[in-house]
Amino acid sequence: MNYRHIYHAGNFADVLKHAVLARLVTYLKGKDKAFRVIDTHAGIGLYDLSQEEAQKTGEWRDGIGRLLATPLPPDIEALLAPYLDCVRELNPGMNQGMEAGSVTLYPGSPKLTRMLLRPQDRLSALELHPQDAATLARLFDGDYQTRVTELDGWLALGAHLPPKEKRGLVLVDPPFELAGEYERLVSGLAKAHRRFPGGTYCLWYPLKQGAPIAAFHDALKALNIPKMLCAELAVRSDRETTGLSGSGLILVNPPFTLKQELDALLPVLKDRLRQDRFASARAFWLRQEATEEDDA
Repeated sequence: MNYRHIYHAGNFADVLKHAVLARLVTYLKGKDKAFRVIDTHAGIGLYDLSQEEAQKTGEWRDGIGRLLATPLPPDIEALLAPYLDCVRELNPGMNQGMEAGSVTLYPGSPKLTRMLLRPQDRLSALELHPQDAATLARLFDGDYQTRVTELDGWLALGAHLPPKEKRGLVLVDPPFELAGEYERLVSGLAKAHRRFPGGTYCLWYPLKQGAPIAAFHDALKALNIPKMLCAELAVRSDRETTGLSGSGLILVNPPFTLKQELDALLPVLKDRLRQDRFASARAFWLRQEATEEDDA
């Protein structure tokens, strides 16, 4: 309950998470039928990077700031357009000669999602921290497409599934304040997938020194969920730091185009956001259906 994302908003982990989130929402919009996005650890929704907390760490400068500092290759700009267009919309001065890296407002996952939704789509945003939940509720006050609930997001993986729309995306982005969060992601996904096997899931996790990543991946494979894609971006070595060196996403039932998109996008993010020569990035299948060719 002590985690406050304002210290980290717009950092390299947010760039990866939000770029992929925007791709997933964009894909869901390819069909006319309505869908719901369930954000289990929503935060406050919108972050002012001029605030003291964000300025104190300055993490956004090595994330969204670097990404926007120089032009991107046209194909990568196109892949990132759903995400970056939202950032630019919140910072109109950027389109009027402002230095590209000088972002003031940065969208958290619920705000980014809401900006991408069509009139028929819905967002359920859950946040346990009382103050942050109240801030989030004010942000979406009067918005009939968004429901904000002060609730432990882990509970949503049972009680809120399946959504009545029968189509949707579940984003699980816990703060990893407590021990056992990797195991909790595995058990949470198992429960959620039993209730809503056709849904798309995006699970975020940290890369840092001593993290049980191999065991985490093995536990996910053991769930026997057919379509499970992994994307990881490390911006520095974890040997000389106890902090975050990178982050990963587990993507269940991803769009069939996403692996190819990640293969193009991740090398550019690695080069743009790297903090030392040990930066790395990879996208690979944890599990695929037996009838699909494994291109990992």
